[in-house]
Amino acid sequence: MTENIAADATPTQSELAEKRAAKAEAKAAVKAAAKAKAAAAAAAPEVDADVTAEAELVDGGFTAAEMNEQKVVRLGKRERLNAMSTTPGGGAYPVSVPITDTIPAVRARYSDLEADATTGVIVGLAGRVVHLRNTGKLCFASLQAGDGSRIQAMVSLAVVGEESLANWKDLVDLGDHLFVSGEVISSRSGELSIMVTEWQVATKALLPLPNLHTELSEETRVRSRYLDLIAREQARRNVVNRSKTVASLRKTFTDLDFLEIETPMLQTMHGGASARPFTTHSNAFDTELFLRIAPELFLKRAVVGGIDRVYEINRNFRNEGADSTHSPEFAMLEAYQAYGDYNSIANLTQLLIQNAAEAISGGHVVTWADGTEYDLGGEWDRISMYDSLNAAADTAFTPQTPLAELKVLADREGLEIDHPIHGKYIEELWEHFVKGALVRPTFVMDFPVDTSPLVRGHRSIDGVVEKWDLYIRGFELATGYSELVDPVIQRDRFIEQARLAAGGDPEAMRLDEEFLRALEYGMPPSGGMGMGIDRLLMALSGLGIRETILFPLVK
Repeated sequence: MTENIAADATPTQSELAEKRAAKAEAKAAVKAAAKAKAAAAAAAPEVDADVTAEAELVDGGFTAAEMNEQKVVRLGKRERLNAMSTTPGGGAYPVSVPITDTIPAVRARYSDLEADATTGVIVGLAGRVVHLRNTGKLCFASLQAGDGSRIQAMVSLAVVGEESLANWKDLVDLGDHLFVSGEVISSRSGELSIMVTEWQVATKALLPLPNLHTELSEETRVRSRYLDLIAREQARRNVVNRSKTVASLRKTFTDLDFLEIETPMLQTMHGGASARPFTTHSNAFDTELFLRIAPELFLKRAVVGGIDRVYEINRNFRNEGADSTHSPEFAMLEAYQAYGDYNSIANLTQLLIQNAAEAISGGHVVTWADGTEYDLGGEWDRISMYDSLNAAADTAFTPQTPLAELKVLADREGLEIDHPIHGKYIEELWEHFVKGALVRPTFVMDFPVDTSPLVRGHRSIDGVVEKWDLYIRGFELATGYSELVDPVIQRDRFIEQARLAAGGDPEAMRLDEEFLRALEYGMPPSGGMGMGIDRLLMALSGLGIRETILFPLVK
């Protein structure tokens, strides 16, 4: 056995050798495809006419013609595997395989196994073939688990016999899911391996994997995320970190006695945010419905009903533009706390984010994908929107500053403001002069009243509301409020929003009588916050929004 082991050639031995092997595998596959095409086509089912267009979506270094040829060859192998099966549950896609262990578990258990050692332990495990090298009497495959961990499978003529080795060479391809059973050993070069005594194809791949040594294009990563997950460690890490982040958020809320509830996705009236909704139609009720833009108005109904600490993590939909920080469909966290205000809810938000950072990085300093370290620790800055704008622009604006005076500065700076109201000008000017200079996590406090119709007026400053936006990495991550609970003032705000809607503002809210009726039963003083989960992952990872969403919407 040791003579065979000495022939070990695995991905971990040499990056250069692995790249050469990958090129050789691709060339050999194409050559085999050309040779076997005529014979295999007769036995294989007819390939879809549109397979070429389908193949072009895979950025794996293959032409459409090569992809088509490989599919024909692999379909032939599928037929042979099915013909060899003696049970209905076998063939190219068996119901199950007799695994006894996993690749990560075996690697952890034998991480310190010395080179050229045996264990006497027999395991059965499965993984995807990501590296394949067939020689005369000894064949090698690298099997990859879902978490990216790998183990080498060694198939020796002396162990499995001539027929099994011949079938291996004929039927196993890159990308196949493979079951192997055998002894855990370490090769002479120290590579943890399975000396195979039995093997079985667990799933036959009909299309070849992309070249794992070549970076996938962004388009392929987004459109074919399954290939991205196979090929790229960062893609797998993103999924794990997102899961850890959401679990951390839920744990923090649970520790603080918050309850998680679910509110309607389909609503008869859109509200809770200034945004353009998606519309649909219910055949059962014969009525127009909206995909929700926010869960706010229903969560507040829950607070009216006595659920004093409540939150929801779910999907929102906004029929607006898509860019590096915006997606039409996104995950959102909203939370409301009775007898809190925008100061206490800012404290809660900081705790949520810092706990999430600790869950994925072990501390408050996170390392982004490009290697940059970003510190989320300590107490975060809190600045006034008006004061910070005045300091940056050398102005003396107040909530009472006439619109014409604001317009002079906007025109001088070349800013076009869509909706000519005081609050829109203040916010756009603030973004122009201040936003880009924010580096540390910063709560921007006290917004104009006319752009925040659901927020309580400031307790001491006329013309502003108790609202903050949290900026991290220069983009808005979360927003929080002292909630407006006076139903009379809320009605007046809704009426003003209805006037804007009548004037052509597609983002203005409608007058929601059901929500106002709930408020009239009495909602306690409350603080509320909303935060995009996708954007939170951006802040923690340094990646764009299409990387933090596993399956983003694409044309």
